[in-house]
Amino acid sequence: MRAALLLLPLVLTACKQEMAQQRKLGTHAAAPFWPDGTSARPLPVGVVARGALEHDRALAEPPPVTPALLQRGQERYGIYCAPCHGLVGDGDGMIPRRGFPRPPSYHTPRLRAAPASHFLEVITHGYGVMYGYAARVEPADRWAIIAYIRALQLSQGAELAAVPEAREKLP
Repeated sequence: MRAALLLLPLVLTACKQEMAQQRKLGTHAAAPFWPDGTSARPLPVGVVARGALEHDRALAEPPPVTPALLQRGQERYGIYCAPCHGLVGDGDGMIPRRGFPRPPSYHTPRLRAAPASHFLEVITHGYGVMYGYAARVEPADRWAIIAYIRALQLSQGAELAAVPEAREKLP
């Protein structure tokens, strides 16, 4: 009896099983019990990723343009866009100055006439040599950048005659 009591703790610790020791398949391991032979299972029909609906709603409609939105757009533009597109959107950023392809100027008639959805599509999915920023720039920040691009377009195309009160402030 005494020997059985001494062996009981040894037997109980031998039965201990931890998560790290359980049998499982690796992420892309072969699984002979599935018809396609892979352990990675396809998603069921109709599955929507967590947060995808909010993400889509945020991209559906632009927010109203406010000074706070333009300020945020200027900040995000400086981080993500200015290295290639330049501070004023003329396509003369530091990256093209070092030999990479020059992006188009935002001040061309084609891009001045382009709808905001064009810029949203380009920021999200990329265009030409520009890769998409969907994983880097949140939908609200994309709209802020677009608002700031429109402000750049207006500022670079403005004439002094359109703002008579500015003439009084000139030296």
